[in-house]
Amino acid sequence: MLKHRILTALALIPLVVWGIYALSSEHLAYVLAVFVAIGAWEWTRIIGIRQPVLRAVYVLIVAAMMFVLLDQRHETQILHTILFASAAWWLFALFLIVSYQGQQGMSASALPLNILVGLLLLIPTWLSLVVLHGRDGGAHWLLFMFVLIWVADSGAYFVGRKFGRNKLAPKVSPGKSREGVMGALLFATIYVLLGGMFWLEISSDKMIEFVLMCLVIVLVSVEGDLLESLYKRRAGVKDSGNILPGHGGVLDRIDSVTAAAPLFVLGIQLLEI
Repeated sequence: MLKHRILTALALIPLVVWGIYALSSEHLAYVLAVFVAIGAWEWTRIIGIRQPVLRAVYVLIVAAMMFVLLDQRHETQILHTILFASAAWWLFALFLIVSYQGQQGMSASALPLNILVGLLLLIPTWLSLVVLHGRDGGAHWLLFMFVLIWVADSGAYFVGRKFGRNKLAPKVSPGKSREGVMGALLFATIYVLLGGMFWLEISSDKMIEFVLMCLVIVLVSVEGDLLESLYKRRAGVKDSGNILPGHGGVLDRIDSVTAAAPLFVLGIQLLEI
């Protein structure tokens, strides 16, 4: 399993970097839309939609929303409405994670809400990635955000494995520890200071605000991971899919991004960076 994870990562990372720097924002939007559509298909399985026709309809709805928003992505009011809706959702999702007591199964009455949750996970993520790539120096900004999540995840893994004693959310994800979160924040702080100064060239008067914002994004990315774990536990599945050898499905790889990306874009816009 570990070998497959490493080989898949080694194959994917160069492709991700190439896509970010070689493709236009519109072409990248189409590529990202394919992955989001796969994620939508996986989400229907998690929330208990079994009929292939209904699953396909949901994917088509997600695809149609992305198609419409592609031409509207520069409309500030639409963008802010979607980003603030995403922020509100993640605030509520924190309550779901904290209050989870290990329940199993998906209630049929909760299906409409879970259908909406899928839209709140996928559409703001896709839109924020496209908008971030389209800004001045957007390729740098997009890769910076991805690396921020990877660095934080690595910090959480290594510190948690070495020093982890206190469970973060044992009923949701037993492997995560509070020490791991501290490791994620430590690694992220070093990365943001260096990357912000020498890569993004953030001005000194904005640096403290930028660092603090990125640390919030790290915490939110952990929340994204926990929320998917919660839904998978309720659904009784280990992975969202099997499209990526050793990594599970698309949702398993972008769970942190679904939380981090919309709030990252919202943060840099509010800070006017």
